[in-house]
Amino acid sequence: MAETLNNVKPGCSCKVVNIGGNNILKNRLLCMGVTPGTEIDVVKIAPLGDPVELKIRNYTLSIRKKEAAGIFVEDVREMKDADGKNKNGNAKKSSRGAF
Repeated sequence: MAETLNNVKPGCSCKVVNIGGNNILKNRLLCMGVTPGTEIDVVKIAPLGDPVELKIRNYTLSIRKKEAAGIFVEDVREMKDADGKNKNGNAKKSSRGAF
């Protein structure tokens, strides 16, 4: 089930399903590379809630929370760093056991 990008927490990754809103906003987001199927990482949210910083197609994009509410996403999951740890520092669980 799709949810909106403004509800995704920092440190999570998701995939764009659809873009709602008026045509002007939709066209602007499409021109910036926010297209269905694109992976988005939510980097951080400003202290007062606006703007939302996103990592998309190897660049950083900041958009208003109201604009993020018009982007429908799915497959929300925590991002991993190169060591296999979640962004909050927890190691990923291995099925192999301890070494």
